[in-house]
Parts: sequence; structure tokens; C-alpha cells
Amino acid sequence: MYFNWKDKTNIDELKVICNLIKNSEIIIFPTETVYGIGANAFDSAAVGKIFLAKGRQSDNPLIVHLSDKSKIEEVAEDVTEVEQKLIDAFMPGPFTIILKKKPVIPDIVTAGLDTVAIRIPSNIIARGIITYAGVPIAAPSANISGKPSGTNIEDIRKELEGRVSAIIDGGKTEIGLESTVVRVIDGVPVILRPGKITPEEIRAVVGTVRIDDKAFKRLNDDETPLSPGMKYRHYAPTTKCKLVYADNEAEQVFQMKKLVKEYKGNVVVLGFDEHEEKIVVSQGRYIRIGSKENLEEIAQNIYTALRKADTIKADIILIEGIKKYGIGVAIMNRLLRTCEYDYIEVLDCD
Repeated sequence: MYFNWKDKTNIDELKVICNLIKNSEIIIFPTETVYGIGANAFDSAAVGKIFLAKGRQSDNPLIVHLSDKSKIEEVAEDVTEVEQKLIDAFMPGPFTIILKKKPVIPDIVTAGLDTVAIRIPSNIIARGIITYAGVPIAAPSANISGKPSGTNIEDIRKELEGRVSAIIDGGKTEIGLESTVVRVIDGVPVILRPGKITPEEIRAVVGTVRIDDKAFKRLNDDETPLSPGMKYRHYAPTTKCKLVYADNEAEQVFQMKKLVKEYKGNVVVLGFDEHEEKIVVSQGRYIRIGSKENLEEIAQNIYTALRKADTIKADIILIEGIKKYGIGVAIMNRLLRTCEYDYIEVLDCD
């Protein structure tokens, strides 16, 4: 079933969606970050369908989405003062916090961990579904595991239709990147997965923050991910990708042009609007991801751009990197995993 809620939520269709959730079915729904594929978080059988639909590894935990803060005590316990400050500051919104879980949350949701990742989306459709269904929704991003996340239905409908019971189209997502995931360790918020909520914003609330070393590294095969998006190949098209970043803009353009020549032009470039005339490739092979001065625009566009680039069937997709500040930290986290850590970095070029 497909429901178009771009303009408004249909109450009769909302009842259908809620009945599906109550009957162990899975749905695709919009949030402010990316689209999710969700099920009743209390229902192990339903959650199992998510893993099957996505082809997701069972040791990759899911995020539990709640309708409001009052519901946190139903699924988590022993919330500390620092954790409560973060909850009050950033929820609802693109922020996930890892808390000690209550037994009511099945192990399949948390990959057997004694913690649970909690988020309260700000998207009105997502919160409406969770509220009227009366249960928390366990949901990863709506995509086949390893592929770029879905920021509009057109990108993901073909690959997931037939794997879910209903698809809700809420239009293009507002942010375009998954939520910031934080775990408080010894009183210090540790960012396991960067997102829209930046280190600077977190520091302003509790005075300290750090980014986990593994946020920009590949986990070993025997390591258990504490957050979604940490271990396996993520956010990646089928075509091989390479990321290029230099401190100096001219050097970055030079490196991109050098690679275009090396691959004899059989490339797709994901580049800044300003560089289209500098990095010359065949018509249709330069995909603009936004202005280098507008990181929010790049965040919104990057997954759709990766999917579009994949359809061209080039030897490689070359991607321009950005500075790691603000939401740029999250964008680079995703792009490094997209490229499976195949990147060129030239620093101190000034």
C-alpha cells in the first residue's frame, strides 16, 4: 500500500497504518532525518521482518522511536543528570541517546546489548504514527543494508516495495542525514555517530563532549557496534567511490582533475556547484551536491546524488570532501563509509 501524505495526514489511512503495526507488519515512514522502516519495538517477530527486508546483520542494533519524553521511562532506566540534560535540550529532534534498557525491549532490537538507542522524532508524521499506534517504533533507515539511506520515496520505493506492508510518502526529508547518536560514558557525552546535532551544541549544554575514535574508523569483524552505522559497509552505491579532500580549494580541484584523467574520464563527479566548470567531465557526469558554502544543502542532497551517480555505471565515483565542522563532521563520517575508507587527504596546503 502507498499513501501520499505530502500535503496532509489522512486520518483513515493513519488508522490502517496503526493496525498494520499492531499486527506485526512493517512500514516505511518519513522522519526529519531520513526515511525509516519500522515495526512495533515490543514485537520480536515484527522487528525480525525489518532485518529480513533490509538484509541487515543481526548484530547491528536498531533505534527505538518514541512519541514524547514521558515514554522514555517505559523502555529505559537509571537516566543520569547529564543524560537528562541532553534529552531536555535535543528531544524531540535529530538526536539519539543510548540508555540502559528495560527488559520490555527485546534483545533483537538491541543486538543483545543491555542498552537501547532512543529517539523522539520531530517530524509530525512520524510522531503521529507512534502516538496513535500506542507503541514505540523500532526503525533503521529505509534502504537495503549498505545502500544510501532514503531521503525521498522516489529513491527507495523500487528497492523496498513488496518487502513492506505500507509506504508513506511525506516528501523530501528536512535534514537528509541520520541522527546524532550519543552515549554518556563516565559523565561525558561521546558521539558514536555524528549528525545534525553538533559537538559544539552538545558542549554548550553540558560543558564537555568527545567524538568516539571509531566514528571515523572501520570496526574489526569481532567488534560489536554500539550504534547503527558503525561497522558494516554503509551509505554506498554499487559503484566504487573515492573521497578527495584538501585544506586548499585549488589543491582539491587539482586532485579531482588528476583522478578524472587517471580514469580516462570514465568517472562520475559529485562536486560543489562552484566547481562544475573547473572539473571537466562528460555531459551528465558532474552531479552537483550543493554550494561549498552551504553544508545543510549538501547534507540534504548527498544520498540522492550517490544513487543518481550509481545509475551511470562508471568505473568510479569521485566525491569532493568538506571540512569537519558543524554538520560537516557528519557528512564526512558518511562519505568515508561510502568510500570504504578509500580517500585522498592533502593537508596544510596553504
